[in-house]
Amino acid sequence: MDAAAPQNLTQLAALAAALGWASGMRLYAALFLTGLAGWLQWIALPPGLQLLQHPLVLGASGAMLVVEFITDKVPALDSLWDAVHTFIRIPAGAALAVGALSGAFGGDALVWGTVTALLGGTLAATAHAGKASTRAAVNTSPEPFSNLALSLAGDAAVPGLLWLAWTHPLPFFAVLALAVAAALGLSFTLWRFVRRRLGRLRQ
Repeated sequence: MDAAAPQNLTQLAALAAALGWASGMRLYAALFLTGLAGWLQWIALPPGLQLLQHPLVLGASGAMLVVEFITDKVPALDSLWDAVHTFIRIPAGAALAVGALSGAFGGDALVWGTVTALLGGTLAATAHAGKASTRAAVNTSPEPFSNLALSLAGDAAVPGLLWLAWTHPLPFFAVLALAVAAALGLSFTLWRFVRRRLGRLRQ
């Protein structure tokens, strides 16, 4: 089966943005699913992402995907995982975005690579902040079902966004704009909520 090659710069830009955003939510899912799609020849990965389809990299990202999947279902432990990955998801999102567009920079590779890294890192940071603040707020509730529902929704969102970016780039950008707006609003509102709850608990 022949891999589907990227059609144009719009598709590559959508993939870069999707990987940046997905890194902030489920980094290891983004790494594993992208590499698996390339290894199975469902898509032809850009040169900067072809390392992800190497069997050793697939094995490592797959193992971390399982760890993250389980950890994200445990209240409080999920927030600790998010805190640690603040220092991992954002640079990873920047690197993956650059990798997606690595073959499209031309003579201005340094300039456009820097711009892409900034945008990819910003998307990862925004997604991470929205996810972390939402889960921290939900963890203040004693019932476990909302936490599990949010975690499963995140599990489903990453493959959905990656698929949409590859097959329908323009609708993906519309969905991404809504997701960014929602993440920013949630981050601001829910962090204020968590701070009030923690203040009451201290009192």
